[in-house]
Amino acid sequence: MTPITLLTVPTTDPADLRGLAVLDDAGLRAGDVVGVIGKTEGNGCVNDFSRTLAAAAWEPRLPESAVTVFSGGTEGVLSPHVNLLVRDETRHPGFDRGLVAAAGRTRVLDPAEIGRLAQITAVTDTVGKLVAELGVVAGDVHLVLVKCPLLTSDKIAAVRAAGREPVTEDTYESMSRSRAASALGIAVALGECAADTATAALSGAAEVSSARASASAGAELDDCHVLVVAESTAAANPLRALHGEMADAIDIAAVTTLLDEVERRGGTVRQIFAKAEADPSGAVRGHRHTMLTDSDVNATRHARAAVGGLLAALKGDGAVYVSGGAEHQGRPGGGSVTVIYELPEVRR
Repeated sequence: MTPITLLTVPTTDPADLRGLAVLDDAGLRAGDVVGVIGKTEGNGCVNDFSRTLAAAAWEPRLPESAVTVFSGGTEGVLSPHVNLLVRDETRHPGFDRGLVAAAGRTRVLDPAEIGRLAQITAVTDTVGKLVAELGVVAGDVHLVLVKCPLLTSDKIAAVRAAGREPVTEDTYESMSRSRAASALGIAVALGECAADTATAALSGAAEVSSARASASAGAELDDCHVLVVAESTAAANPLRALHGEMADAIDIAAVTTLLDEVERRGGTVRQIFAKAEADPSGAVRGHRHTMLTDSDVNATRHARAAVGGLLAALKGDGAVYVSGGAEHQGRPGGGSVTVIYELPEVRR
């Protein structure tokens, strides 16, 4: 069980490590970091090396047990930043529960396994172990973040040289296949679907979604980085979380419902984590969109900009975590949403 605190720090570039100084000023140590979750200003596609740069800058300065999850793409008003989830075992008077987190990694995935059942199983196993490590049940979990690998041209060639076929020969499509497998692995681990249903969903034969899953793919890793965030009665801190899902990219009501509940509880929003995607039907509420037919700008970039603008307006700043591509992460065309908030300290 790891009680945590959350720090959100703006960055000037992907390798900006000012978060380390912010940690020090707060009386915290880099050695206590559980995870660094960031938005970097690349294109969010296969060749987004801003993610690689950020990971290369942060990982040598973190404990081996920590994970990094960097999502590329800060289109529109989205602002580059990092979210530092840090172990903080301080027991705050008046609180009988609090936010906890655990991080881990799957085994290294063979490129031929990316986007397939083996990836679902690897993520399911890792999420299950982390939930058990936290001593919580699936219903206490509000967010599971996964950073998963994708297929590059070299990996595709290697798979074929070994006499096998990759899940796809399109490197960009491999991102969606990997995100889908990761999200389905989360859904199985949290009891949102059975393993056979997840397998069927991977081929499009079943509908499965998780409002607590957030998966992002990148070329900077070969395994899956996994971070589980939950509430626990074993902790005593003012942080809490709520989760839900947007039905589409302009579903402001779904988000305001969560924010209204935060206000009702007397809390202050600390961060919003959301997934976004171009509606696969080609329309939003009966009106045609062009995100999927724009040959100049990838659909995930359009979706991040649209949802990022909506969430930034509601939060009051652009340092929100919006990741593109929401396969099985909330409803099709929408996406999962988790709000982390802070309750006021109890005065004595």
